[in-house]
Amino acid sequence: MGPGQYTGSTQAVLSDLGIGFLSLKEFGCCGYPLRNFHFKAYLLASVRNLAVAEKNSLSLITMCNCCFGSLKLAEHFMKKDERLRKEFNTTLAKEGLHYEGGMEPKHVLQVLHDDIGIERLRANIRQTFRGLKLAVHYGCHILRPSEIVHFDHPFTPTKFDRLVSLTGADSVPWSSKLDCCGSPLTGINDDLSMDLTEKKLRNAKGAGADYLCVSCPYCFTQFGRVQNMILSQRGSDVSLPPILYSQLLGLCLGLKPQDLRLEMNALPVNGIFRFLSEN
Repeated sequence: MGPGQYTGSTQAVLSDLGIGFLSLKEFGCCGYPLRNFHFKAYLLASVRNLAVAEKNSLSLITMCNCCFGSLKLAEHFMKKDERLRKEFNTTLAKEGLHYEGGMEPKHVLQVLHDDIGIERLRANIRQTFRGLKLAVHYGCHILRPSEIVHFDHPFTPTKFDRLVSLTGADSVPWSSKLDCCGSPLTGINDDLSMDLTEKKLRNAKGAGADYLCVSCPYCFTQFGRVQNMILSQRGSDVSLPPILYSQLLGLCLGLKPQDLRLEMNALPVNGIFRFLSEN
């Protein structure tokens, strides 16, 4: 589900927008941690989640970019590889599951931008930001491979920027916008992981950003916990707190900070309230 503040803030936002949701206990890990160790087991884990959703006749929405990429890849292979589809369905049958291929997993940003739509979101907004500058970080797995995930243009995406602009905040242009945050290297090569993160932070800060806006729990953790590591271990002079888009939008919908779990963020974002004004 991702960090508690992502789960809590997303549920609060969806509820406020009148969207019902269920979190089925049968769901398991998408398999992402196994991707580079056992690719078939990785795919099967995601296919199983697709099958659980299909069995319950539910749309499958994820908040995590890595889960989104995994589920989309699994969907792709189940459509294209008949041999693998038969093998996986034989395994799934042991749990009374079967995947027909009629399930389209979606990222929550897709639901907000494509399904609900900008105009409907705008009609629900009670307050907006004035003078707030954000560095929008898409994250790798929501954009690539583009022929599989189909979220937005892989090199010139705009959907997340439009969602940010809806809140009244300015999405600043910055050259490291589409670079990896460094999360895959955390715990493997911490120095290189911090190098990648610090490079992005300096680039975003140099572009005039007040905060980073992210949509992936891995990236959010990297820009929070790992940024704190950079600040404490390297004595960096650059600090740029991350805020989840669900938290940003929730504030504009008039939701309470505690409902959005703002107090749980690794770096404080209290300064953002000075940019808020009633519509």
